[in-house]
Amino acid sequence: MTDVVVAGGGLIGLSVAWRSAQRGLAVTVVDDAPGAGASYAAAGMLAPVTEVAYGEEPLLRLCLASLQRYPAFVAELAQVGGVAVWLRTAGTLLVGFDEDDLRALSALHVFQQELDLEVHRLTGRQSRRHEPSLTPRVRGGLHVPGDHSVDPRALHRALLAAAAAAGVELVRSRVEAVRVQGGRATGLRLAGGEELAGDAVVLALGAHSASLPGVPSLPVRPVKGQILRLRGAAGLLNGTVRALVRGRQVYLVPSGDDRLVVGATVEDRGFDAAVTAGGVHDLLHDAIDVVPGVTELELVETLARWRPGSPDNAPVLGQSGLPGLVLATGHYRNGVLLTPVTGEAIAELLDSGSLPALAGPFTVDRFRR
Repeated sequence: MTDVVVAGGGLIGLSVAWRSAQRGLAVTVVDDAPGAGASYAAAGMLAPVTEVAYGEEPLLRLCLASLQRYPAFVAELAQVGGVAVWLRTAGTLLVGFDEDDLRALSALHVFQQELDLEVHRLTGRQSRRHEPSLTPRVRGGLHVPGDHSVDPRALHRALLAAAAAAGVELVRSRVEAVRVQGGRATGLRLAGGEELAGDAVVLALGAHSASLPGVPSLPVRPVKGQILRLRGAAGLLNGTVRALVRGRQVYLVPSGDDRLVVGATVEDRGFDAAVTAGGVHDLLHDAIDVVPGVTELELVETLARWRPGSPDNAPVLGQSGLPGLVLATGHYRNGVLLTPVTGEAIAELLDSGSLPALAGPFTVDRFRR
């Protein structure tokens, strides 16, 4: 018997496990391929201001709080686990090509100003001063100095090391079901029939969360994303570039010393794992339109993974309605960004029985009202 059993060893599951173990709880994480899910494909953007949307102000507050934690978060991970994670703090530039793109940027800028967010409106020439590799056809942009990025794969390695150092046990096995006895979640059933008991079960299986047997009805669905990685991009970009290319969105995120991540499609196609010629074509076409130098890079990886989407694009955190089962899922596009604050919030709930006020708007109860 352990205090906490976590189903899922991605960024969210490991962050919850690490923070819970720091509070003195005995924690076991179960995952047959930790780190191989959505976080493996993710570009690592930490961009709450760039991605702000109407009606999502509570999510913005949660995302900003998590972004604020990031410098101390990665520093602590390096100290306790010995794995360094580079936080790229060159900001994010959002650019547009035609009049429709510029109108969309203007509307976004007005909304950002209403929320008192730091954003600078730029002309096309000013945008190219920030990022000289941009095409001269860029008509204008928004610069967000506080939106950063991180390498999710390095972050996962760091969390694995930190969790291990804190005493978290990792069981490399497939989770087959939540074990329910007497109307309460009491552990997990693993591949081969083995059962692992725990006082509390944390569901952190991303897009697979809702389909796990034993889990109550949960509005989390897979949203497919195709994403590309290219090599040879040293010096090409200083920070993240996001673009509206005649109404279609694309992002280019520098990673490590010479990699560039280009993404991503958004497809409601269930657990379709295919990387398609059309998806790759559209991403490369738009990326080259924005930064012509992408033409010379080596395409080294194409991936498809599934974001855990929810009806309002926000995470599902806290009690599930089934006693003993705690939810840490549904993060959609913000899983990397929300890793620090989710770990803290769920660990607080497991330790004290209370979910922090910041996470209060994101319980599953909001879908039952």
